[in-house]
Amino acid sequence: MRILFISIIFILALGPVHPQGVFAFDGEIRYVAIGDSYTVGTGVSPQEAWPSLLADHLRKTGIPVNLAANPSRNGWTTEDAERWEMPILRKSAPAFVTLMIGVNDWVQGFTEERFRANFTDLLEDILSELPAGKILVVNIPDFSVTPAGAKFSAGRDISKGITRFNKIIAEVCKEKGVEMADIYTASQTIRFDLDLVAQDGLHPSAKGHLLFEETIYPHAKKILNK
Repeated sequence: MRILFISIIFILALGPVHPQGVFAFDGEIRYVAIGDSYTVGTGVSPQEAWPSLLADHLRKTGIPVNLAANPSRNGWTTEDAERWEMPILRKSAPAFVTLMIGVNDWVQGFTEERFRANFTDLLEDILSELPAGKILVVNIPDFSVTPAGAKFSAGRDISKGITRFNKIIAEVCKEKGVEMADIYTASQTIRFDLDLVAQDGLHPSAKGHLLFEETIYPHAKKILNK
């Protein structure tokens, strides 16, 4: 019994388990946000982008989240995320990850088959770093409702195309047992409030990112409270 007691004290002294556990050695949940312009916050400051807002919100509710990295970039596809963001994710050793990607795959004309394969590979690579229960996927917003959205349609139906890509995202998430937050539905309210759009007429404004975060937060809280 004495040996067991000493062993427990020794383990506690080392700090919480990482990276497969929830907490890092500094007592915080290391969070990495993988994505594109919607995640990096094109058109707003880094502090106004939804990943920063999410981390702040979670901390205020007693969940000690630290946004360790947000390597997302404007214009990046699933293939860019695989090549450039995954190495940063691995080095960051996160205990929680969000993935919001795919809009540029559609804009650049990726077929549904190519997108499904790429998205599946990317999610599987993230799953090789941490459990499914510590990953949150966010689907693609409907940018057709923004003033500049039509410029990126190439004559296609944006809403229909994004809906089909989001169906793929939902199917892959279900297959892999990963939680998904539906931002598509929330994003459609932008058509009624242009204050949700940044000055570029395409990306969310600071107010728009607050809307995104309000939609994503309950899913993140659910995951991190498990």
